[in-house]
Amino acid sequence: MTATPPSPPRPQLKIRRVNLDTGRENVVVISRQSTALRPDVFRGFSRVELRANSKVLLATLLLTDDGMVAPDELGLAEPAFRRFGEQVGSPITVTPAPPPESLDAVRAKIQGRALSAAEISAIIEDIVHYRYSDMEIAAFLIGSASFMTSSELLALAHAMANAGTQLKWDHKIVVDKHCIGGIPGNRTSIIVVPIVAAHGLMIPKTSSRAITSPAGTADTMEVLARVDLGVDTMKDVVNACHGCLIWGGHVNLSPADDILISVERPLAIDTREQMVASIMSKKLAAGVTHLVIDLPVGPAAKVTSTVEAMRLRKLFEFVGDHFGIAVEVVITDGRQPIGNGIGPVLEAQDVMAVLANDPAAPRDLREKSLRLAAHVLEYDPDLRGGTGYTRARELLDNGAALKQMHKIIEAQGPSGCNTDIGTLSADIPAPRDGVIEEIDCLRLNRLARTAGAPIDKGAGIKVFKKIGDHVQQGEPLYRIHAFDDAQFELARAGAKADNGYVVGAHSSDESKP
Repeated sequence: MTATPPSPPRPQLKIRRVNLDTGRENVVVISRQSTALRPDVFRGFSRVELRANSKVLLATLLLTDDGMVAPDELGLAEPAFRRFGEQVGSPITVTPAPPPESLDAVRAKIQGRALSAAEISAIIEDIVHYRYSDMEIAAFLIGSASFMTSSELLALAHAMANAGTQLKWDHKIVVDKHCIGGIPGNRTSIIVVPIVAAHGLMIPKTSSRAITSPAGTADTMEVLARVDLGVDTMKDVVNACHGCLIWGGHVNLSPADDILISVERPLAIDTREQMVASIMSKKLAAGVTHLVIDLPVGPAAKVTSTVEAMRLRKLFEFVGDHFGIAVEVVITDGRQPIGNGIGPVLEAQDVMAVLANDPAAPRDLREKSLRLAAHVLEYDPDLRGGTGYTRARELLDNGAALKQMHKIIEAQGPSGCNTDIGTLSADIPAPRDGVIEEIDCLRLNRLARTAGAPIDKGAGIKVFKKIGDHVQQGEPLYRIHAFDDAQFELARAGAKADNGYVVGAHSSDESKP
């Protein structure tokens, strides 16, 4: 019997780090004059497989003629280089990669078939291991947006939770509070957590960074303390302080969520089912047993009607019941910003003013935080029903919440962030005398982000007028803060074109929330 000749060794290239920020996608670059690879072999393959020292990574291949990489090199863009973890100059093999098998399920979903739990789990597994391009993720999201059964919703939440860290706590009651987002300055979590922790309930709050908004809870908290804690450090903080306020991405809770959201937002895909799966997967992974959901309703909010809010509430309750999480949905006023600041530093100032009982602190932020904290405190079986608000106000008024906040800040450690407010500023004036009738939350979010928030933490908007307030022509509605000249001018021009406010000629008793 003739022995089979050994396979020829695969040609190798040398790793080169290429200064390309490709977002989340793994991208590699080879020269069209490559000495080890024939670029024409890869035609028809959108992905390639990289191998070195037992490490394997899938990536999108690009060809270049401009000398970015030498003929004997393979250029790894920043995300791919970081994930692969090999040194510059190390040998690496590259072969065409077939698409992930789970893409067959994505195609089936697009064609209208309901997916099994196993198929959804396989899709999420491939997404979190960066085996999907953004285009393939978008295909899954669009297919799911057309319809999603209740079984698929539960399977998606479960798969997303299981794809990352699973936190376990030695407490029967682990509480949390979450807002579905979209309202500028709505930084109630950073006030609710120290109130609830001061009472003694465990509230391990993990939050997101902003993707398309001017600040997430983690971005604002980072002005006050370090938020990129590991799991062990997080547990130490919670055990010492009864709570924490950290960035969930660093502890790898539901890692598929941030990936899916970053593709959803530019496509304006935000279905009820995907939103619920996103939020509940994080709470399931965080070990939460009791949850309060803040659901703002308003014309420029994510939820625009009470009917839509009711449907969303039912979905949260359905998923919560399935996974054993007690869920209470609180419908709140989403017609305008909460607080005065929009942007991390400005929001942090509002938060600390409320906790310090500063007479100049925004009353709407204080009151909404107390209401939400009251709902969370009512989960305490030792607290008599209906006394949650009184207890929350007591903890805020007597300084216990502020003391607990300082304890949490000390335990998490200093952030090291620049806390200066943007030195470039411009007041946006009222176009006429009258009363504020409407405020476009989405518009103010966009303007604050244009000004540089949250990358520049001191950039954003300081709000002076709310719905129901009387204004005179030329009186400032809000002030834009920025550091960069180009961003400042762009934000100012945007506000001049559309300031986001509707000023009516006469007062209305129904204008005030």
